[in-house]
Amino acid sequence: MLSVEEAFRTIVGQFRPLETERVPLREACDRVLAEDVRSPEPVPPFDNSAMDGYAVRFEDTLGASAGAPVALFVVGEVPAGRAPEARVEPGTAVRVMTGAPMPEGADAVVMREDTREHPDRVEVLLPAEHGEHVRRVGDDIPADSRVLEAGTVLNPSALGVLASIGVGRIAVVRRPRVALLATGDELVELGQPLGPGQIRNSSAHALEAAIAAMGAVPVPLGIARDDRAELTAKLHEGARADLLVTTGGVSVGDYDLVREVLTSLGQLDLWRVNMQPGKPLAFGHIDGCPVLGLPGNPVSSMVAFELFVRPAIRRLQGHTALAHARVPVVLDAPMTKKNARRQYLRAVVRLVDGAFHADLTGPQGSHMLTSMARANALVILPEGTRSYAAGDRVEGHLLGEGALFENRDSDAV
Repeated sequence: MLSVEEAFRTIVGQFRPLETERVPLREACDRVLAEDVRSPEPVPPFDNSAMDGYAVRFEDTLGASAGAPVALFVVGEVPAGRAPEARVEPGTAVRVMTGAPMPEGADAVVMREDTREHPDRVEVLLPAEHGEHVRRVGDDIPADSRVLEAGTVLNPSALGVLASIGVGRIAVVRRPRVALLATGDELVELGQPLGPGQIRNSSAHALEAAIAAMGAVPVPLGIARDDRAELTAKLHEGARADLLVTTGGVSVGDYDLVREVLTSLGQLDLWRVNMQPGKPLAFGHIDGCPVLGLPGNPVSSMVAFELFVRPAIRRLQGHTALAHARVPVVLDAPMTKKNARRQYLRAVVRLVDGAFHADLTGPQGSHMLTSMARANALVILPEGTRSYAAGDRVEGHLLGEGALFENRDSDAV
């Protein structure tokens, strides 16, 4: 049975970023940039005022104070989006708005709050410094400079930068298509009545949402019954995607057929991982498509998704930071680990007096999906059997799309 780290390397090591596509900016948020971007123009494109106030020659304001203001004649006004019509000569000023181009002859701006205004003149109450409140051409982005590097994750600010230099379409890594297949005669889709011994298909809906939340494209395949022919057809259909994820059918039961059919159709690279929940994990290929077979219990499938499927999808998306960050956490209650597998326990982690503290979300049965819904972290209890006291420190694996990612590979789980 493989360790979690060995399974991670075996699985995630076989994934590479997908090809690129050029998309409008509005479709590029949170995607990975596939090319370096250089600016064809400077930003700002002209010297402009950073404040509402008066464009002046700074030397005309030397010695100004509230008790001895400097009076300057106002010879014009420049709103944002207009070209200046007046020039600042000695003893004059031009009223300017934030973002307005600087008039010729001016080298500073006096804030409106530091003046007393009159119909044809302004009294300056504080001396200006050379260049004060002036945004110089190109001081954010010089012309022909490299603005963003390939591999950058395009957050909203990065998209704003691209818009500021006139880039309307951009090359990004294509969104992965992730096929999702639930298996088992016991499963019933939403809207259908439950028969004897049947349960709702909750795992697939949770996983589909997790795939979509990552920015990948879920391809739901429904439910495959415990029938070799039906399962074979569904697996071939799913193998047209960039990744095929199945739930259920990978354990040792008489009706657990996924591993058997996967082996007959393609290849099985690994089966079973030394962890709880999520031990019966399978990974292989069908028709060149990677297949990750997750356990059927909903918590087991969600934990396995977090540890193995999420990093695989992120690598397909072009990310280098693959796994959620791990942080040291203080246990707020004692717990006893009774088996030797590594355990991942659902928990709420809070920052208390500068340290992360962890409380379990309740009973940890692998069928109890509510405990996962309440969690923002997984508490990691390493291999071996032992008891933990309140106050002991272990590691916590953060959860959620807002959690930090770390640039780790073999130890990222």
